[in-house]
Amino acid sequence: MKGTLDATADQEDLPDLTLTDKAYQELEELITTLVLPPGMVLGEQNLVQRLGIGRTPVREALQRLARDGLVVVMPRRGILVSDINIRTQLRLLETRRVLERLIARLAAERSTKEERDVFASLAQDMRDAATASDDLAFMRLDRHFNELIATASRNEFAVRSLESMAALSRRFWYQHYKQAADLPLTANLHADVCEAVARRDVEAAGDASDKLVNYIESFARKTLDL
Repeated sequence: MKGTLDATADQEDLPDLTLTDKAYQELEELITTLVLPPGMVLGEQNLVQRLGIGRTPVREALQRLARDGLVVVMPRRGILVSDINIRTQLRLLETRRVLERLIARLAAERSTKEERDVFASLAQDMRDAATASDDLAFMRLDRHFNELIATASRNEFAVRSLESMAALSRRFWYQHYKQAADLPLTANLHADVCEAVARRDVEAAGDASDKLVNYIESFARKTLDL
């Protein structure tokens, strides 16, 4: 999975939707990894130049980021990167717990053979990231994991509800993980979900999802003491 954009001229030949997705992915990564920190005011033209992508796709990407809660659009003032709030994170986790368990169970039940093979490969990549304590690799694998399990669940309503929470959760994790998180454990818990789905073990997938969210919640509560 590609984590950065190559600002090449031939991007302009791609459909606007593809360019919007590219702009969204790069901006989401810059925000969730705190390169663009909370409180920073973003200028649309500066982002166009930084990404090497046209104004319309960048604007559409910013609209998506606003829906996800990562930025706040202020008329005539610019775009503000949103604050990180522990109370928001805990409320978000209440919802994530229910949705992620459902999606994990559905993915184990409905995934194709090809998707299960990818889950197995992704589990190994997660364990490799755990061994190396590679935070950026894990962040990118986590996004791949979210996309894959969403597709495999074949329930667009649950997926839409969860999609808007993923980036907020990644950013919260990235802000605090060096002080409060166990990165190898986090990656291995994700790998457990992947392996359960790859085995088509519905119960194990649901249980692995619960264990993952239990850990994420305990991590979030630890940040109150930082």
